[in-house]
Amino acid sequence: MTVGIHAFGAYIPKARLQREVMARAYSWFNPSLASLGQGERAIANWDEDALTMAVEAARNALTPQQYRQIDGLYLASTSLPFQDRQNAGIAAEAMHLGNDLHTMDITGSQRAGTSALLTALQIAVGNRRNTLVIGGEKRQTKASSPLQLTAGDGGTALLVGPGEGVAALVGYATL
Repeated sequence: MTVGIHAFGAYIPKARLQREVMARAYSWFNPSLASLGQGERAIANWDEDALTMAVEAARNALTPQQYRQIDGLYLASTSLPFQDRQNAGIAAEAMHLGNDLHTMDITGSQRAGTSALLTALQIAVGNRRNTLVIGGEKRQTKASSPLQLTAGDGGTALLVGPGEGVAALVGYATL
């Protein structure tokens, strides 16, 4: 059976920070950052976190008809705002998806997004179900680290289900 991605969307915060400014500010501590001082980094606003950016990406991805086709929602991130609540459930509520869908947080690894996508594709093969895979990151980086200059904030969304869609699963492998 063919499965694939049927919709996709992204959300990138509007605020930007010039990498050159950061590299100059930290050059006294870490001169090697000068090599990373080109371009800009997307910065989440005070009221944005990994969860809200993932929800915005989903809203950018889906048509009104696709909202009714969702059977599950997987949220992948290493920087979710809540540890004691299910963030995917909050996302489903924010998108008015109803109470009869399977939700799951996938976190704790930089491969969380890949794991969520592969799980959704496997479910589509076996159960013919449509799963919305969303992700968001608002990385807490160490000051003057290379990661502070290279990691930007944002969200993404993929609607996965039976049929080819805009991209079909041909195969996969993990290492």
